[in-house]
Amino acid sequence: MSKYQEIAKQGLWSNNPGLVQLLGLCPLLAVTATVTNALGLGLATLLVLVGSNILVSLVRDVVPKEIRIPVFVMIIAALVTCVQLLVNAYAYGLYLSLGIFLPLIVTNCVIIGRAEAFASRNSLAHSAFDGLMMGVGFTAVLIVLGATREIIGQGTLFYGADLLLGDWAKSLTIHLWQVDNAFLLALLPPGAFIAMGLLIALKNWIDDAIRQRQPLVQTEAVARVRITKVS
Repeated sequence: MSKYQEIAKQGLWSNNPGLVQLLGLCPLLAVTATVTNALGLGLATLLVLVGSNILVSLVRDVVPKEIRIPVFVMIIAALVTCVQLLVNAYAYGLYLSLGIFLPLIVTNCVIIGRAEAFASRNSLAHSAFDGLMMGVGFTAVLIVLGATREIIGQGTLFYGADLLLGDWAKSLTIHLWQVDNAFLLALLPPGAFIAMGLLIALKNWIDDAIRQRQPLVQTEAVARVRITKVS
């Protein structure tokens, strides 16, 4: 398996930030009441992840080890500010919907963790690809969680897509069934915890099923002989 294949496998499944590392759970559980919010926050996080990994990889040989963490945080904060201004300018409705969780991307453990654990030790190309795969894996969990909560909670899919894509996207909203009163448990954070636990359980079940299908590798027992010195 090549380096890029291993990075993709780690980011998308084996070491997924949301399902395995359990990082960035605060925004993941707070704003995933709809697919639109989940996709918006996921794309913003992905952009910051890729950008921070690239910049950290570029300056890794210049920044002294004693101050690398503050420098990494400054890089991430600058990128988050740029993304926040872009969302404010081109998707103001989404900006209001995400609220404080957009600037709080600065404190997302996924980003600072990849900067320290991977980007500061690997080449530019590998660091950029790692940021992309980790961002895609995190965004995928956000979207699945948002879709599950939106469908159960209010019977729709892609509600509020115009906040992200413009007025033309209002036609993208899918009404699966008519809901007189929203199911608040699914839309509030307790429902997010339940749904997240089910997703983690599903991933573990799939991993166990794959592991059981793999052929067992039998190793030969090696006999150990103890030699005592006779005087």
